[in-house]
Amino acid sequence: MQAAVLNTLGKPPRFDEFPEPTAGEGEVLVNVLAAALKPVDKQMASGSHYGSPRKLPVICGTDGVGRLDDGTRVFFAAARRPYGAMAQRTVAPRSWCFPVPAAIDNVTAAALVNPGMSAWLTLTGRAQIAPGECVLILGATGITGKLAVQIAKLRGAGRIVAAGRNEEALSALRNLGADATIQLDKPKQDLTDAFVREAGDTGFNLIIDYLWGPPTEALLAAITRADMSAKSSRVRLIEVGESAGPSISLSAAALRSSGLEILGAGTGSVPSRDVILDAYNQLMDLAAAGHLHIDTQQVPLSEVEDAWERQVRHRIVLVP
Repeated sequence: MQAAVLNTLGKPPRFDEFPEPTAGEGEVLVNVLAAALKPVDKQMASGSHYGSPRKLPVICGTDGVGRLDDGTRVFFAAARRPYGAMAQRTVAPRSWCFPVPAAIDNVTAAALVNPGMSAWLTLTGRAQIAPGECVLILGATGITGKLAVQIAKLRGAGRIVAAGRNEEALSALRNLGADATIQLDKPKQDLTDAFVREAGDTGFNLIIDYLWGPPTEALLAAITRADMSAKSSRVRLIEVGESAGPSISLSAAALRSSGLEILGAGTGSVPSRDVILDAYNQLMDLAAAGHLHIDTQQVPLSEVEDAWERQVRHRIVLVP
């Protein structure tokens, strides 16, 4: 069969022949219909991710949409190595194959689930978003950030402030639920002033942070108080990504002068399969009803090497 085969860490996979998979106990053979090309796929192939393969060659791709031998169309994850999602066929645990609603096409389903589940579980699980809250999303112009804006609105956020670098993408976010935007390519003090202005008198209740690094430091400066007055309101900062930097400088005053609480959302906070399945079903229901939007580009699997190197703001989906 044909697949996106990774032979060397740090180099793009090549469209090549690979042995056919055979399903083992508890597994199913999946005829792949679509597989999204995500940042985590590139990280694993580069060797920089803790989940990077130790033995090569392997097929790239962590999840996708396919059809089982009985005709059921499913979203699948956790393919058994050396098999992956970017192939004509793969094998996956039966327990990690979830039906896809008929109203959602293959490309949209393949693109939506990974970032959509990340945003959903962060907002509803780790962050415990409540109706009426003021939410700041750092990195709102990325794929997951855009979905976080939409999901926060659907979950009843009172006000959503979207922060990002791309001016055009920020403007589009107003149509997806953002009430205000902050452009991040400013000097640090100007950025801090912008955060202060948008926080207003009530402040941010919840911050979803896909950036970390300097933008987060500017935000922390904005919420650090310069007086000794009591402040009882909570500020939950959920650290999800680090696209702007892997570390920050955190002053004691930022914690002690405010109601700041910092939590992480990642593999260390992944809930049970039942919680994931419930979240998946809710996400798919919203998508099927047309309440979630994601920009996609369909690319033939045979062009995976070229697609791997593209710099795009939409989700590339590979189709065998």
